[in-house]
Amino acid sequence: MARTINRLTARSVAALIRPGMHSDGGGLYLRVTKAGSRQWVYVYRWRGRRREMGLGGALAVSLARAREKAAEARAQVADGVDPLATRKLERVETPTFGQVADEFIETRKATLRSDRSVARLERILGEGGHLSSLRSLRVDAIETEDVLKALKPLWTDRRETGAMARGYVESVLNAAKAKGYRSGDNPAQWRGHLDHLLPARKRLARGHHAAMPFKAVPEFARTLRSNGSSVALGLELLILTACRTGEVLGATWGEFDLEEKVWSIPAERMKAGRPHRVPLSPRALEILRALNPGEAGGFILPGRAYGRHLSNMAFEMLLRRMGLGDYTVHGMRSAFRDWAGEETGHPREVAEAALAHIVGDAAEQAYRRGDALAKRRRLMDEWAGYLDTGRN
Repeated sequence: MARTINRLTARSVAALIRPGMHSDGGGLYLRVTKAGSRQWVYVYRWRGRRREMGLGGALAVSLARAREKAAEARAQVADGVDPLATRKLERVETPTFGQVADEFIETRKATLRSDRSVARLERILGEGGHLSSLRSLRVDAIETEDVLKALKPLWTDRRETGAMARGYVESVLNAAKAKGYRSGDNPAQWRGHLDHLLPARKRLARGHHAAMPFKAVPEFARTLRSNGSSVALGLELLILTACRTGEVLGATWGEFDLEEKVWSIPAERMKAGRPHRVPLSPRALEILRALNPGEAGGFILPGRAYGRHLSNMAFEMLLRRMGLGDYTVHGMRSAFRDWAGEETGHPREVAEAALAHIVGDAAEQAYRRGDALAKRRRLMDEWAGYLDTGRN
């Protein structure tokens, strides 16, 4: 019976000059080229594909050493590890977690909608952030113990931040694996791994943003009007339009048509990713003119730094200075919705459209192609009148 392995001998290897692949068995071959060069090759199948792994030239690598190398590679294949991928990892200069995290931050910034989200990402992953203990470690050397050491302080005292940090670590390590810097399971994976090592977060009842009662909003709006600052004018505009903080702060003059009395917010600035037209009441137009319309690309509420708008916390800080810190700016939208539902006869769909909420299933949305601008204009004019007089 012919041998299945160790078919070659040192003498036969020295004598082989015929071009081709000469098998020693077990996937080990001596390749002889037409030019006369001779190289050891390990041939194997990985995920259904034939792969070849060079083991060195026959002059430098003996038959015995070639067999040892082939045996090591066979063992990796048997363990579910691609030997070529492992070699690639060994040859690449492996970066630190911090280096991969910095690349991840730059990539992720493009998908974030607000400066606050960017700041939070950098506060967790960046230099001096919550995960500083991981930044200096080689990304391929990070194990479960390292992840737990970084997360446990947050998991104990700041559970929401801890959960977000764990997700970021998992994403950074996944990115490292995709770039060939890591192999194997992700030590930051929650399901089936960290969920056995860290206590599960308690599910909190999802409450509403603290909303000022709508009957108190007219007096508050008049107080804002007497303030006269750009922050107060911006907050009053937010209340009049029932828009979100980021939509108002990020607004540029090019989005407004003061003649047509319409504010057109592009899809990329909307939470639902759909463009939204806002009808402007007479008081909203007064505010915009008081803010002195500038160049089309300029913010209506510019900050101190050139090319930046007011801080994302500007409206919240104004509420605190006025002694109304128990209420949230976002809650003003709830006040508008309560007023529209309890004090007017406008259809629910119109009130929801004013808040840029998507109403109905996919089929219903497909048939509702308009945005009810005229109907919403009547609603928003009534809201402005109510804010001015306190009467419907």
